[in-house]
Amino acid sequence: MADPGSTQFDPIPIGEIVKPPFVRLPDPSTMFARRAERLRSLADTHQLRAYLTFVADLSDVQHRAQSALPPPGSPSSADLARSRQFKMPPLDRSRFARNASFDALWDQLLAMVEQIAMPENANLALQRLRESDAAAQAAMIAAVLDGTIPAAAPAEHAFVAATVQVHFARLAAQLDPATLVSIGDGACPACGSPPGCSMVVGWSGAENTRFCVCWLCATMWNYPRIKCALCGSTEGIAYQEIAGGSAAVKAETCDSCRCYVKILQHHSNRSLDPVADDIATLALDLLLRQSEYRRGGANAFLLGY
Repeated sequence: MADPGSTQFDPIPIGEIVKPPFVRLPDPSTMFARRAERLRSLADTHQLRAYLTFVADLSDVQHRAQSALPPPGSPSSADLARSRQFKMPPLDRSRFARNASFDALWDQLLAMVEQIAMPENANLALQRLRESDAAAQAAMIAAVLDGTIPAAAPAEHAFVAATVQVHFARLAAQLDPATLVSIGDGACPACGSPPGCSMVVGWSGAENTRFCVCWLCATMWNYPRIKCALCGSTEGIAYQEIAGGSAAVKAETCDSCRCYVKILQHHSNRSLDPVADDIATLALDLLLRQSEYRRGGANAFLLGY
């Protein structure tokens, strides 16, 4: 594997006045289908072709499983007002409770997943998940939402994560973006989860600005560049990449918290996807594993790495 290139700092546009929105809410009706398309495009010539294709099939299931679901529910007006007043996420993961919509999604998604090709160990994990009782399922859901997934059971939790991603994306899509406020560095303003990565976007009115992307609900929130997406430090920020590789995805390292989060140059390549391209650049993670930095970006489909 190549050595990292020299530390690089991304240029900051000068003289351009943009007014990006604070948040951009997800569109679960299209985002999983687009992700599947991107994964298949990446898989064509990739060393991880089999795995990228599996996640593409799973993303397709995430898209199709939304058909005919009941509404996901929504926070009360009082809860929304309270969350804004005290700068708390309106979709509180710690208070998650299953409802009819989630149960319908759970049954539908797991039934559909059985129809896709997967490695034998993943198939066995799926069967264990389908045969698990309510208490075991609740524990796995809590582990996914809390980020405390045990290393011994990544496959089961990946299927759980696929389900809760859809549910929370549907919840977030219903929020009023005007009511969301910053709740602190490294936390999604909608659900409080950490970012999976960040993206420098090219949207009209937000050109060359950065948005962090929630790994759980897919809400994107505007965040300053040259600032750690996890701890908020502006000191010791650098960008690492594999020499000779694509510059579209880099690792933003922070000397304060000793973590890194990938940053995607979406403004130069609109096909980039925060989950697909994170998986496809696993080589960058493996390279940084040899350094003093540890991965800070969350991705439910990189649990085994």
